Amino acid sequence: MGYFITGATGFIGRFLLARLAKRPGPLYCLVRSDEDAIRLAEIGRPLGLDGERLIPIQGDITQPDLGLCDANLDRLTGHIDHLFHLAAIYDLKASAEDQIRANVEGTKHTLALAKRIQAGCFHHVSSIAAAGLYRGHFNETMFDEAEQLEHPYFLTKHLGEKAVRESEGLQYRIYRPGIVVGDSKTGEADRVDGPYLFFKLLQKLRDNLPRWMPLLGVEGGRLNIVPVDFVTDAMDHLAHLPDLDGQCFHLTDPQPMRAGEVLNLFADAGHAPRMAMRINTRLFDVVPRHLWHSVASYPPVKRIGAALLKEYGLPEAALKLINYPTRFDCERTQALLQAGGIHCPPLSSYAERVWDYWERHLDPDLFVERTLQQKLAGKRVLLTGASSGIGLATALKLAPSGARLLLVAREEEELHQACRQVESLGGEAYPLVLDLTDPEQTDALLAKIHAEHGGVDLLINNAGRSIRRAVADSLDRMHDFERTMAINYFAALRLTLGTLEGMEQRRRGHIVNISSIGVLTNAPRFSAYVASKAALEAFSRCAASEYSDLGIRFTTINMPLVRTPMIAPTKLYDEVPTLTPEQAADMVVQGILHQPKRIATRLGIFGAVLHAVAPRIAEIVMNSAFRMFPDSDSAERDLKAQQDRIGFAALLRGIHF
Repeated sequence: MGYFITGATGFIGRFLLARLAKRPGPLYCLVRSDEDAIRLAEIGRPLGLDGERLIPIQGDITQPDLGLCDANLDRLTGHIDHLFHLAAIYDLKASAEDQIRANVEGTKHTLALAKRIQAGCFHHVSSIAAAGLYRGHFNETMFDEAEQLEHPYFLTKHLGEKAVRESEGLQYRIYRPGIVVGDSKTGEADRVDGPYLFFKLLQKLRDNLPRWMPLLGVEGGRLNIVPVDFVTDAMDHLAHLPDLDGQCFHLTDPQPMRAGEVLNLFADAGHAPRMAMRINTRLFDVVPRHLWHSVASYPPVKRIGAALLKEYGLPEAALKLINYPTRFDCERTQALLQAGGIHCPPLSSYAERVWDYWERHLDPDLFVERTLQQKLAGKRVLLTGASSGIGLATALKLAPSGARLLLVAREEEELHQACRQVESLGGEAYPLVLDLTDPEQTDALLAKIHAEHGGVDLLINNAGRSIRRAVADSLDRMHDFERTMAINYFAALRLTLGTLEGMEQRRRGHIVNISSIGVLTNAPRFSAYVASKAALEAFSRCAASEYSDLGIRFTTINMPLVRTPMIAPTKLYDEVPTLTPEQAADMVVQGILHQPKRIATRLGIFGAVLHAVAPRIAEIVMNSAFRMFPDSDSAERDLKAQQDRIGFAALLRGIHF
């Protein structure tokens, strides 16, 4: 018995290959390049498949006869009992042209090849997408009833299946899997689409909100999600049963869950807050469809919607799936599979494994260094306060990225040492020694950067000054407020204004401001410091609104307490929890990679929410902290008081007191 498989190195293909490996006969697999042939061999090795059984056949589904040479055509003719056609584009974000070329033309070329080599049965992997957005129950005998096929993915999967159904002189079987996710036993997967598209959003919610916080969400339609091991077990079983040619099989979950339930399942798996209240989107059906389309087509609404989708990495089609209207009947297929001991496990039994595998192996944040290289290679990065603390740690994190690092600091010797460290890691660094509070020096710096480097692509305003002193002790110290504003606000503002014009001309740029958790929590004794950082945040919010459509992003990082030379004089901080400079630099890297509006700890966000909804309570909490902590290290030596302070600081981790 001989097999020919297209898409064998793909997600479903690899799992199907493992099933077919247990059956006798050669496995001919279409590969596009020598690199794919090597990958195929790597897949086959743990399955016990050597070069005699696992045979790469070079070609391309977009070419007539798949581009096979005459020798391979002769080799296959009369020797293929089963041809599995899996090669296709399963990406909602792919262009219409690419999907037509692969999903429609590729299927037609594969059908023609099957006839030419006299293949026994053509097994076509279609999709439930072939039904479009059909409203109601769609059974395995239905095809022409499909509706709402406007999206290229739905249309091309429908047309590909149509080509198989209309082929003459060829036996075929059609399989329509649901939304395929990782293995139900291991979570293993190698692509991110379907429900995975929402994982990053759930992860952001987890990282920024406490798990117990109830959220408002949507109920949505029923999403038919199936694990890849069920799909390939079913295909292998059904393909080898007699007398089923010309039939279609729904490889779907007989008890699909609603979109809101699915998101809550994965929220539980990822320890994110749940949608405690879910709105049934069918309530909006009372609004005429043409009115929805009119509103959605209004240019400002369209632009805002596109920007929101881009911000969270969601294709527009994914929103349509939230209210998925189709139920898929699979009773006949289920009966055939039960005879072979095959059943579709409920999503609740393996959701944790799917999430865990994604977070351990597929989360883009796992590939920070590679992603940084893609994002920053050849770019000009201006980083202030680069000779120590957060600035130095950030410079070292960015060193391997291929960026041109323009490092600014006042201390010449320390700055040159920082540059040497960057260069030892393969980075490119330029020391720029100056006092940022001097307007003339700053203007000269900007002129030099534009003349020698052509501008700045990424500005990181990190240099700063902190003063820990109660307002009552600052009544005659106006200069404390002036000098914190000079470096924390005016210096950062001057650099920002000096780089914005070039960013606007290039229609791209990113400004990262290192702010403080104190802005969110209104930390006592830091009125000068917090006010200066708050001023920078307010400016950035206003500027971001003006530059949003010009490709320029502003990110504020509300940094918690970090163990740097800036806090060293306050010995009290030796006993309280702090971040290391390296951990703080990781937050900066996340800001660079994802360009969010804000990065903050959960406690910082909770402090801001508490101040917004119950400002008097927030004030009392901060006043209690103010009275508990001394103004100086010598103010109080009582051991019990020190223990109370340490415990309170641990409870409010990262807040300045």
